[in-house]
Amino acid sequence: MPKLKTKASVKKRFTLTGTGKLKRKHAYHSHILTKKTTKRKRNLAYTSTVDSVDTKRVKEMLLQ
Repeated sequence: MPKLKTKASVKKRFTLTGTGKLKRKHAYHSHILTKKTTKRKRNLAYTSTVDSVDTKRVKEMLLQ
């Protein structure tokens, strides 16, 4: 059986931290920013971690 390729879309969207957690960016920060408040845009700019429910699925796609 051939090796499985890493999903290119997942590779672009997520990064592994040193402790094995997955970092992700927030959605809704790319366009139509005029109607969003400064506080909301600032909070969307920060990264966050993937929820524990989804980590197994994302890691499988990332580490194939």
